[in-house]
Amino acid sequence: MKQVCKWLVPTLLVVAAVLVCIRLGIWQLDRLAQRRDFNSHYLSMNTMEPLELPALENLEGMEHRQVIAEGVFDYDQQVAIRNQYHQGQHGYHLLTPLVLSDGSAVLVDRGWIPYEGNSTRSDWLKYNDDGKVKVNGVIRRSRERADITGRSDPELLPGQSELPIWNFPNITRIQLQMPYPLIHVYIQETTTRNEEPYPIPIQPEVEISEGPHLGYALQWFTFAGIFLFGYPFYVKNQLATAKKITISPKDDLR
Repeated sequence: MKQVCKWLVPTLLVVAAVLVCIRLGIWQLDRLAQRRDFNSHYLSMNTMEPLELPALENLEGMEHRQVIAEGVFDYDQQVAIRNQYHQGQHGYHLLTPLVLSDGSAVLVDRGWIPYEGNSTRSDWLKYNDDGKVKVNGVIRRSRERADITGRSDPELLPGQSELPIWNFPNITRIQLQMPYPLIHVYIQETTTRNEEPYPIPIQPEVEISEGPHLGYALQWFTFAGIFLFGYPFYVKNQLATAKKITISPKDDLR
């Protein structure tokens, strides 16, 4: 009975460790499957011809596809995304509504501008590109919060009717302060239309690989195997050692 009580807690801890390791291994395999799905989606989007807006397709399912749009920028309604960096410098990304021929609009991430001297909409007027423009870019999905922290944009303060500067390109909420319907994706511009230094178009950085997920999964399953198969041998050796210590005094008496 004493032996059972002695090994009960360690055994339960080992069982828990095995279950945790197996769960972490399965999680890494899930991450691997997601990565493979993304790689397949991204490569398929890159083989398709550029899509011209406005279009009736399911645009939210076409992230990273090349897109072309013509229209007029509405600079009075543009917003900025804070905490954006370019070559180590802090700044914003300008999101400007491009009004299309059917009366709808699409937000265009025109690129990066420096933080200094760009804290209000009036500061952004120097980046205006008047007249009808043609935008080349890729489709990007609306984003509501940070992936890790879950942080989202703050609610409006009393008396505040809009947010000029946002944490994320949350099209659902930005729509509430727009006078026309927004397409529920935005364009990340990839080409420069003029010789001005800003905004600087930033192309999305995409790595096509499976990452370390398979290796991590094998590590966690290996740890589970070590606990599962190594622990019984450890217990057996400990019991054998204890048994030798117990019978050794009798041998001395002989």
